[in-house]
Amino acid sequence: MPSDLTSTERQQRIAKVTVAVLLGLLGLWVSSNFLPAIVWATVIAIAIWPVYARAEQRWPKAREITLPIIATALIALLILVPLTLLLIEAAREAKGVLAWMADARVNGVPQPQWISQLPYSGELSKWWQEHLATPEGSAHELRRFQGAMLVQHSQLVGKDIIHRGIIFFFTLIALFFVLRDREAIIEQFHRAGERLLGAAGERLGQQVVLSVRGTIDGLVLVGIGEGVVLAVVYVVAGVPHPLLFGAVTAIAAMIPFGAPLIFGIAALLLLTKGALGWAITVVVIGTAVLFVADHIIRPVLIGGATRLPFLWVLIGILGGVETLGLLGLFVGPATMATLMLLWREYVSTPEAPPLPEA
Repeated sequence: MPSDLTSTERQQRIAKVTVAVLLGLLGLWVSSNFLPAIVWATVIAIAIWPVYARAEQRWPKAREITLPIIATALIALLILVPLTLLLIEAAREAKGVLAWMADARVNGVPQPQWISQLPYSGELSKWWQEHLATPEGSAHELRRFQGAMLVQHSQLVGKDIIHRGIIFFFTLIALFFVLRDREAIIEQFHRAGERLLGAAGERLGQQVVLSVRGTIDGLVLVGIGEGVVLAVVYVVAGVPHPLLFGAVTAIAAMIPFGAPLIFGIAALLLLTKGALGWAITVVVIGTAVLFVADHIIRPVLIGGATRLPFLWVLIGILGGVETLGLLGLFVGPATMATLMLLWREYVSTPEAPPLPEA
């Protein structure tokens, strides 16, 4: 940059930077509701890129329109089909729950036999007899879930479903354009990174890509593996709706410490049926699978790709989920890995030579 700028040129540059910053902030504010869709599309594109690149090499003539459409449709089916099956199964369960609630209002809820085997069984039995065993008591407890609060909750859930459906639709649109124009997008980011950060810009971009892929391998694939293993255990143990519980376990296992909640509920259902041995077996096997996945497999997959200690991986995952929801599962570790790369480059830079003494 020339140092002998005139006052007019200096004012023009200041005005240009100011206008660019203001327009950038305005653009972020206008598109803030749809930024998650763009980030999701980018994460999905990074995840499927190795397979998509091989498809491009095999069918080079279809890379402009056909392959992006096929890839986007497959991703939509991969998400919508399991989600639809889960909703259908949940609807069936809802009918059973409504029938159980209707029966409880008329006949009450009998006390399970396993309560007498628990510590403080006398107090628990007394509470059950007062609140659930009689039709009046069970009707009073169930009445808490009715009325305006239930209606309001249903409205909130409906609005949330509509909002997430719109985000999902725009994610598919953004994914199509990201796959179609990926070369131009990569080139633009490469030039921007080189101008802003020099040689470190390309290394940061590579680190982000490796972090996202490592996080997907460590969270999504390992979570699916946990769900498959525990689904087999559910089938053998006699858990009601074992495939549904297996699918929910796989989803919960993608979040650290989420799987114990699901196989704990499965164990409680077995306990209500009097299968104490199988309930203990589910808890023991679930804990063992969780220990191997969280302490051996995931640190290798995520930490090896991000070059992060597992503590920082865990902070990135949990902090990302708390801040950005499900999207934070992938953005959090990538952010921590990028910051760690910047820190390592900073501390590894050789110090300036000392000034000569006067």
